[in-house]
Amino acid sequence: MNPLRLLIVGSKGRMGQCIISCAKDDPDVVVAAEIDQGDDLIASLENCNAVIEFSHHNMTEIVAGACVKHKKVLVIGTTGHTDAQVAAIKKAAESTPVVFAPNFSVGVNTLFWLTRKAAEILGPDFDLEVVEMHHHLKKDAPSGTAKRLAEILADVRNLSYNDDVRHGRLGMVGERTKTEIGMHAIRGGDVVGDHTVIFATPGERVELTHKASSRETFARGSIRAAKWAGTQPPGLYDMQDVLKLS
Repeated sequence: MNPLRLLIVGSKGRMGQCIISCAKDDPDVVVAAEIDQGDDLIASLENCNAVIEFSHHNMTEIVAGACVKHKKVLVIGTTGHTDAQVAAIKKAAESTPVVFAPNFSVGVNTLFWLTRKAAEILGPDFDLEVVEMHHHLKKDAPSGTAKRLAEILADVRNLSYNDDVRHGRLGMVGERTKTEIGMHAIRGGDVVGDHTVIFATPGERVELTHKASSRETFARGSIRAAKWAGTQPPGLYDMQDVLKLS
C-alpha cells in the first residue's frame, strides 16, 4: 500500500479538485481514479486502496456500502447527513476503517480540542455562542464544523444539541437562558470557512477563532487521514484520532 492508491469521489467539486492537486505533491499517495455524478463507482474501486469522499450526503451511504463490500478504507468529508445516513456510516465502520469528520484541518481540530478545554475550565457561568461564515455557494447550515463545536459545548455542559442549540434570534425572544447555545450562520462572498466560539460572562469574554484561507488545509488533512486509516482496524474514527488529540 505504498504509495496509497486513492479514489476521489466528488472529483469535479472544489474539494475534489484540491485533493487531486495536493496528492500530486505527496509521494506517499497517487490518485488511481476519480469519479463524479454519473460515473461507475464499482469499476473505479478495483484499483484503489482508499476512498476519499467529498460529494453529497445522499451519495455517502452508497459509497460506504461499496467500501465494505470491496474492503476499502473510507474517508468522509461530506456534511449534512440525516440521522439514518449517519447510522449507515457507523454500520459500515464495523467492517472497514472509516474516518468521518466535519473538518480535516489540523487547525480546526485544534479548535475542537481548545473549545472542550475552555468549556471545562470556564465553567457554567459563561454564555456560549458559535458563529460561522462561509461562501455564498454553501448549501447546508450550520456548517458541520459549527455543529461539532456546539456538540462539544453541549457535551461538556450535559446539554442536548437538538434541545438546547438556538439557531439565530428574531423578535421578542426574551432573556437569554443559561442553558442555550447560540448558533449563527453567515453566508457571503468566497469565504472558505470562519468559525468562532464565544464564551461570555459579565466583565469578560473569551473568543476562540479559526479562519481558513485555502481549501488545501482540508485536502491535505483528508489525505493524511486516508494514510493513517490504512494502518487501523475496522472502526469509526475522526481527525481527533488521526492527530492523537482524543
